[in-house]
Amino acid sequence: MTQTLEGLKVLELGSLIAGPFAGRLMAEFGADVIKVEPPGKGDPLREWRHIYEGQSLWWRLQARNKKSITIDLKSEEGQGIIQSLAKECDIIIENFRPGTLEKWNIGYEQLSAINPGIIMVRVSGYGQTGPYRDKTGFGSIGESMGGIRHLTGYPDRAPTRAGISLGDSLAAMYSVIGALMAVYHRDVKGTGEGQIVDVALYEAVFSLMESMLPEYDKFGAVRERTGSSLPGIAPSNTYPCSDGKYIVIGGNGDAIFKRLMIAIGHQELAEDERFTSNKGRAEHADFLDASIEDWTKTVNLETALQTLDDAKVPAGAIYSIEDIVKDPQYLAREMIQSFNLGNGDSLKIPGVVPKMSKTPGATNWLGPNLGEHTNQIMKGVLAYDDEKIQKLKEEGII
Repeated sequence: MTQTLEGLKVLELGSLIAGPFAGRLMAEFGADVIKVEPPGKGDPLREWRHIYEGQSLWWRLQARNKKSITIDLKSEEGQGIIQSLAKECDIIIENFRPGTLEKWNIGYEQLSAINPGIIMVRVSGYGQTGPYRDKTGFGSIGESMGGIRHLTGYPDRAPTRAGISLGDSLAAMYSVIGALMAVYHRDVKGTGEGQIVDVALYEAVFSLMESMLPEYDKFGAVRERTGSSLPGIAPSNTYPCSDGKYIVIGGNGDAIFKRLMIAIGHQELAEDERFTSNKGRAEHADFLDASIEDWTKTVNLETALQTLDDAKVPAGAIYSIEDIVKDPQYLAREMIQSFNLGNGDSLKIPGVVPKMSKTPGATNWLGPNLGEHTNQIMKGVLAYDDEKIQKLKEEGII
């Protein structure tokens, strides 16, 4: 079965999270992704978090379906190799600080002169322009500047964070969207034009901030941390159950609210005219939350979920990874997959998103060893002979 991005050639420069996650998303759907790493230790992600048989498990996932080649980008010979590879590629992904590739003679201007159709995805903390362009950027800073950290946590405590690299992942997704739009412009519209896709971490986060900007502009409203509730939308919160577990309930639709109130024994609130629309419910959110909590505290999580499922009220448990791997919905959708490591062992890995009916994504192999595909690419793509490859290795270029 063919894959959506089969035939698309991607050269991935950079390391860690944002750029490489964009490369991973493309590789999952069949793009031929060549990941360039520095000789020696390679991408630092290879050593992050839990190590299994000498490799980070995060690396094995982040670099799945990619080919690893080692090149010293600071050397003139290494830069020449990148220039040669750029002739053969459709997309280049990089997440260095702005100006770094130009310093190495492999910036967009240099590479587009070699390949006018090249699309360069540039991921950075603050973007390629503006007064902050040269500042050191990181995902956590992008989340802070983008606005999401200000909203995360409880009002009586310091802002907190989600336990994942959210800003980096968002930037990666916008990178893929931008790259594929650029491919459409170049290939489907037939312009033949390459271009730069400029993704800033803080902008990727800021784009999710819903109506915060126009609300501030017209009303001076500054949205603040509200813990587990959703400001201006009610009832929508997290509630404790009798067994010490928590249930998330979204009863903020007009008809859903009525069903929720009836299900928890509050027929009078279901018929109360104050609560027929979200505006009235939002004005009395604390009262409604207390009424719901009075019920959830009397039942265990399983009973609460079953009651609300029967009433067709959106509700869910808060899953840990232990809950996820046992859940029948995850299993039915093949989101928990077992990958054969070839040594008699297997590894659980997440399935690919989204599900494509005709051209699905897949995991063909996990993150490769450092430089595992160097010879293959040097010979197959660049037509280097063994002698030239050996000389480059002796000089530490590859």
